[in-house]
Amino acid sequence: MSDVLLRIEDLSVDIGGVRIVEDVSLALRAGEALGLVGESGCGKTLTALAAMGLLPPQARVAGRILYDGEDLTQATRERLEQLRGDRIAMIFQEPMTALNPVFSIGDQIRESLTLHRGLSRRAADARAIELLERVGLPAPAAQLTRYPHQLSGGQRQRVLIAIALACEPRLLIADEPTTALDVTIQAQILELIEKLRREMGMALLMVTHDLGVVSEVCDRVAVMYAGRIVEEAPAGRLFAQPRHRYAQALIATAPASNPRGAALPVIAGQVPPPGARGPGCAFAPRCGFALPDCAAALPPMRGEAHRAACWNPPA
Repeated sequence: MSDVLLRIEDLSVDIGGVRIVEDVSLALRAGEALGLVGESGCGKTLTALAAMGLLPPQARVAGRILYDGEDLTQATRERLEQLRGDRIAMIFQEPMTALNPVFSIGDQIRESLTLHRGLSRRAADARAIELLERVGLPAPAAQLTRYPHQLSGGQRQRVLIAIALACEPRLLIADEPTTALDVTIQAQILELIEKLRREMGMALLMVTHDLGVVSEVCDRVAVMYAGRIVEEAPAGRLFAQPRHRYAQALIATAPASNPRGAALPVIAGQVPPPGARGPGCAFAPRCGFALPDCAAALPPMRGEAHRAACWNPPA
């Protein structure tokens, strides 16, 4: 489709000879928000890093990652550096480690503006102040000389958003952007990301384990388990009628699915580590609805607008 901005085709990632991500295919249209959800260890962040060309040197990649038709797996380091921070930007999970502690806030916002836009220091400062104001930081001019340790967690996250938006990217990847924040600040940051996305017409890939985040922000949802996509659908449809038992279990554990004050259900067991996945559905050992076929053979992905890979889907 001509409006697809990011297309991932049959992506597999091996590190140290171990398959971490396997046969992942996703498409993200211009201006659309796609949520990539699953528990820790499912391969979500590695998929996002692959899209940014930020995998470790020992990683081996198969498949294609197309940004606006250009295969990033074949791009040179110089080409990736041209795109990162300019056309494609990322908000990382932990703002205190994502920001450089020895450089001021102004220095860190100016970097992409001088590198990608060739702005003078004065023009870059003016743009930085505008960005900090846009993301809701008080006294934005005064923030330029401050350092990350002088800001609260929510303020640091807003700085990361300002840096990511500095060159008005077409694609924004947000990796667990609210994990380190308290509930009130989480809501503010999510509202800010959604507001800016709509104002700027960006595509958004939201990587998260929080289904509440997805329900508020995303148009579509892709559910990832043990390195594979197991279900993908429009957000409303997936929450109303999941077709994979793992997606069903995730939704059942969400606070919104349970009465206020009730103990939340849990999914027994753990995500299998890479290298310890059997030939069938990796969720079968944790699934209360597993059939003999589930552990024996990998289920195919079925469907189009709503696709899922499950031998015994919910009715």
